[in-house]
Amino acid sequence: MVKVFSTRMDEALIHRIGALARTLGTSKKAVIEEALRSYAVRVEREGKADVFEATSGAWRRKGSPVKTVDAARAAFRRSMERRRR
Repeated sequence: MVKVFSTRMDEALIHRIGALARTLGTSKKAVIEEALRSYAVRVEREGKADVFEATSGAWRRKGSPVKTVDAARAAFRRSMERRRR
């Protein structure tokens, strides 16, 4: 799923991203995504952060995946019912 992410950047960096995208024949979005992926890999290799560990603890749950999904769906349905009233 694609989501909108807004940030403030130095104008010179914005121009640099645009120039790089034109040079590579790709989009600014693709340049930014690849830069962030590369940065995350570098940080992980240097041992400064374990992104997987910090963001994907779902595999440690005691309940089964089916129960987790069912609970999430039930919570979503309850939320939607409250909005309909």
